[in-house]
Amino acid sequence: MLTRRLALLASVVLAAGRAWAQPHPKPAAPHRPGSARKGDPAAPGGTPADTPLGPVDTTAIWAVIVDYNTGATLLDKDADVEMPPSSMTKLMTIYIVYSRLAAGQMKLTDMLPVSERAWKMGGSKMFVQIGTTVSVEDLIRGIIVDSGNDACIVLAESIAGSEEQFAEQMNAMGQKLGLTHSHFTNSTGWPDPALHMSPRDIATLAWHIIHDFPQFYHYDSEKTFKYNNIEQGNRNPLVQHGTADGLKTGHTEAGGYGVVASTLRGARRVILVLNGMKSMHERSEESERLMDWAFANFEDVTLFRADAVIERAPVWLGVTPSVPLVAGRDLVLTLPRNWRQTLQVKLSYQEPISAPVAQGAEVGKLTAAGQGVPAAEWTLLAGEAVPRMGLPGRALGVLERMVLGRRG
Repeated sequence: MLTRRLALLASVVLAAGRAWAQPHPKPAAPHRPGSARKGDPAAPGGTPADTPLGPVDTTAIWAVIVDYNTGATLLDKDADVEMPPSSMTKLMTIYIVYSRLAAGQMKLTDMLPVSERAWKMGGSKMFVQIGTTVSVEDLIRGIIVDSGNDACIVLAESIAGSEEQFAEQMNAMGQKLGLTHSHFTNSTGWPDPALHMSPRDIATLAWHIIHDFPQFYHYDSEKTFKYNNIEQGNRNPLVQHGTADGLKTGHTEAGGYGVVASTLRGARRVILVLNGMKSMHERSEESERLMDWAFANFEDVTLFRADAVIERAPVWLGVTPSVPLVAGRDLVLTLPRNWRQTLQVKLSYQEPISAPVAQGAEVGKLTAAGQGVPAAEWTLLAGEAVPRMGLPGRALGVLERMVLGRRG
């Protein structure tokens, strides 16, 4: 097995030419709690979160920040720990509604009846009235903008017959989406010891809402909604400040103040989940600072385009002496801003590769790592087919090997 290191010190896209890795400069020391560096979130007394750049303070008890395009985790503080998700639970209710709309099983103009249970529901409300009907579109706005518990129950009862049966659908959908640390007991996030989600599961759910249903995501950026002559503002501070285009906030005694937010700047999108803060002010301040930190310290870098020839690997007994190695898709990494100083890319494959080689066959691996760089690995494919030589050619190749001690 041959292993080679590719140095990425000059160009982002290295389709042509290679350079052997040189010793890179010693990376800057990671940020430590209490060090005053401009742009870093600093919350005195907060327990630090893990990041590729070193510990970063946050007053949130649970937190995760992920890059939407690459899935890279930029910040992790008990990201896989089960916690009370409060109204961030409503994202699953919204996801199921969007699924039904996309499948044609429901329309935005459908009018749904308001039961006594929905009308009596406490907590945040959009103030639906018993005995009336409400459009699905208004109910969506009532959930996203007003965080209406009553709106959730109207939808849950209309879709599943009861909120309890709707919770079963939520759990089934959670399994389908790979939410491994979530269990739903209601559509609203109303406190229940058995109801829990992890920050990473919430971030995953947010990713699916944005990715799977872009036609509906515009509701998340609405700052106000008026229903029944009552106008309410979106509780998400980042949406109100214009620094995010979604998704949800939450608050319970057990979970504290929480937020899941997503921001698009240029071509890059980041998803942030925080929970366990002590006040709305703290939630607003902390989410703004951490979102700015994520964009200031990392960038998405395309290492190789899908059709770029990364290497030509020798072929044993092939009609051509080598085969191009390609990724088959753009290789994108979320990297710290100083990535050129730290990134190491390693290429490995069996040398030589035995013919015949089918186009698209998996023939090698490309790995990337470095200080502040989340480790990544990709499979390399044969960029073209290489048939095996005919019998005379193979005989000559074997003879060459026997006489000269050379293969390929």
